[in-house]
Amino acid sequence: MLHFRTFPVTPTLGKLCSPRPLKSSNCPRFSMVSRENDDQKMKIPHVMTVAGSDSGAGAGIQADLKACAALGVYCSTVITAVTAQNTVGVQGVNILPEDFVAEQMKSVLSDMEVDVVKTGMLPSVGMVKVLLQSIKEYSVQALVVDPVMVATSGDVLAGSSVLPVFRNVLVKGGDLPASMDAIDVFYDGENVYELSSARISTRNTHGTGCTLASSIAAELAKGLPMLSAVKIAKKFVDAALNYGKDMAIGRGRHGPFDHLLKLKVCRSVAPRAFSPSDLFLYAVTDSGMNEKWGRSITEAVKAAIEGGATIVQLREKNLETREFLEAAKECVSICHSKGVPILINDRVDVALASDADGVHVGQSDMPVSLVRSLLGPEKIIGISCKTPEQAHEAWVNGADYIGSGGVFPTNTKANNRTIGLDGLKEVCLASKLPVVAIGGIGASNAQSVMEVDAPNLEGVAVVSALFNAECVSSATKQLHANLKQAVRTRS
Repeated sequence: MLHFRTFPVTPTLGKLCSPRPLKSSNCPRFSMVSRENDDQKMKIPHVMTVAGSDSGAGAGIQADLKACAALGVYCSTVITAVTAQNTVGVQGVNILPEDFVAEQMKSVLSDMEVDVVKTGMLPSVGMVKVLLQSIKEYSVQALVVDPVMVATSGDVLAGSSVLPVFRNVLVKGGDLPASMDAIDVFYDGENVYELSSARISTRNTHGTGCTLASSIAAELAKGLPMLSAVKIAKKFVDAALNYGKDMAIGRGRHGPFDHLLKLKVCRSVAPRAFSPSDLFLYAVTDSGMNEKWGRSITEAVKAAIEGGATIVQLREKNLETREFLEAAKECVSICHSKGVPILINDRVDVALASDADGVHVGQSDMPVSLVRSLLGPEKIIGISCKTPEQAHEAWVNGADYIGSGGVFPTNTKANNRTIGLDGLKEVCLASKLPVVAIGGIGASNAQSVMEVDAPNLEGVAVVSALFNAECVSSATKQLHANLKQAVRTRS
């Protein structure tokens, strides 16, 4: 198994505690800091990886670089060894001199503001001592140790003499045989946590340990607490494994996976670019309403598209993941055949697995910046916003559009604070993104919403007005006509 531990570098080796916050949690990608010349500079979270080079680029330094890049963190490198390896195995290991490793560390640490150091292959006790001596001289927030002893292929990369130096705090369960789940066990010095996710069946697992460790380091560099960093890193690895599970690179048993979620290029239908006009009539499904009227989710989506829905969001809170995924795949096929974008509410995993066009998240869901790193640049990301401040953050963090509301009271969300037409206008004027209004909107009030004087208000998102009707197609056609009339009136 792969093991790693996190600890601040100032206490004695083995003491466990969370690193201090690096920056405000509402700005996870960078912060503004003042230097000696009082100029305002952009401070980028920075991880320095100390590890071996993998010529096959699936693990080691190469995996660390790709993972940090995917998560929006700068990564510098110190190479401890150069390996000749591929998907078949490790053919050779050339360990670099310890004094040259020390020179690399000094070059980086003396010049750059490194937040977190992540280690991989440290092939000797002397190399560990070089590391400890180097980081004693500089202020580093935390150290994430991945004691790489054996490669996925089974090849030994480091001697057993270095093992007593390490003490494990996260034990990966991905390699346990005959298990339907991948269960990792995390110990923070006080409590033990089981972190479970569905096992992904794929040969492309080379570099999972390196990627998990460097992803945790990246999240720590952003200022997240340790447990949160571990959880987000695990989700990232799961998503990357699932996204690239069918790739074929190399002839060996263990292939690399797709850190940047970009190598999988095969699609049944080529995606088209997102347009703000897609938000004109935004249909949001509801499992309870579909059950009430005896409709399947696919029947409901098909009827809404026939009636003129311009974009669809699957918001299914009552379905099990497997059932939801199968339904999502069918709905994606239906929508793509008609050229209509389809998004998944909250569930990034379902969006990736079904090849949906994107996701919509709430303020308490996964941060937009993380969603973007998981989905890639071509997918659509929307976020719910009630305030101008939230609208500004949505643009900064990379969202494509804003869902603003609830405009009016609604039964689909309990205790949902309404913002009214004035609040909707404030959000629109504060945003550089297209806006779709949501919450209690139907045939009786849709025209008043669309008459709000805001040029970036593109449409309305509706649930009950469509899916709590006996005939979804007819209800959609009527609402579409009302919206058209409102647009003519506004112009």
